Amino acid sequence: MLEKALKGSKAYWLWVFALLGIIAVGFGFYLKQLDFGLGITGMSRDVTWGFYIAQFTFLVGVAASAVMLVIPYYLHNYKAFGRITILGEFLAISSVIMCILFIVVDLGQPMRLLNVLLYPSPNSMLFWDMIVLSGYLFLNLVIGWNVLDAERNSVPPAQWLKPLIYLSVPWAISIHTVTAYLYCGLPGRGFWLTAILAPRFLASAFAAGPAFLVLLCFIVRKVTKFDPGKEQIQTLAKVVVYGAIANIFFFACEVFVALYSQIPEHMDHLQYLFFGLHGHGILVPFMWTAMVLMVGGIILLVIPAARQNEAVLGVACVFTFIGIWIDKGLGMVSGGFVPNPLHEVNEYFPTFPEVMITIGVYATGFLVLTILYKVFVGVKEEVAV
Repeated sequence: MLEKALKGSKAYWLWVFALLGIIAVGFGFYLKQLDFGLGITGMSRDVTWGFYIAQFTFLVGVAASAVMLVIPYYLHNYKAFGRITILGEFLAISSVIMCILFIVVDLGQPMRLLNVLLYPSPNSMLFWDMIVLSGYLFLNLVIGWNVLDAERNSVPPAQWLKPLIYLSVPWAISIHTVTAYLYCGLPGRGFWLTAILAPRFLASAFAAGPAFLVLLCFIVRKVTKFDPGKEQIQTLAKVVVYGAIANIFFFACEVFVALYSQIPEHMDHLQYLFFGLHGHGILVPFMWTAMVLMVGGIILLVIPAARQNEAVLGVACVFTFIGIWIDKGLGMVSGGFVPNPLHEVNEYFPTFPEVMITIGVYATGFLVLTILYKVFVGVKEEVAV
């Protein structure tokens, strides 16, 4: 089926070569980082995880969101999602690939990744993160590809796929749960030291992932002959609003606990992010923008008339996606490290090389996603003939 990705219009090939160009630029900056070291980033002794790990955290959620299509379709026989379930699984594949690439660039020297394989330690959350990510990538690749191949040949999917499909449901939840445990297992970081972090991660994932998938459905409808379906998009929109509301609620719970308890270790992080601390507040405008976007997205999605207007729905999904990206892709990691356990403020903000390497990784993920979606649409158009 891969041969379908080798056929396309001029616009398709222009998009592919544009992505390849961006990847080349990002790789050039990565070579500079490989030669000079992580000193070209904004990270420091106080902030040892930065923009790379923040993107990893966000994209794990996007990958996990595929379960919001798998559960209704495979477990509850919601046939409408049959048209777009593979789109969600292919989105998960590209997201996990980007997650792995962000871990590689964050390590500084990529050969350090071998330490997890050569010296596995079940006591390490990074070990389990490797297990769940690689396993989830394998599950989605096998399930999505074989289901699509069966559809192309007009035959039912193989019976041996069913156990893998059922296994993918708890596995999807596990990848973001383990990611949350990476943070909340650190007792010296008050911002992350909360049992609700994993549920909050999952809620934000189930909002951002489906929101992005709605936007992808609009793009697929616009540039191809395949229509994902209005019912499918509207159902996804409802998933987005439920996830977004749960995410805001969990965040409000954390704010209440921090402010009501008056524990400085918990309050200082929130104060730094939203009001600034000791004269430092580089992330304040970003965090308020994130809150406004997420709340605005919820308001637009809750109103049925607004949600059913696809132009408004697109805007609401953009608001939700960008708002959660700012919250997790900027605030979550920086907010945990700043201030440090000694209440000193050493701010972090990504440098230009960091941003360019990040854009290069995203371009790689979008290239993988483009190829997979081209195959998917090609099969759908072939079956429709």
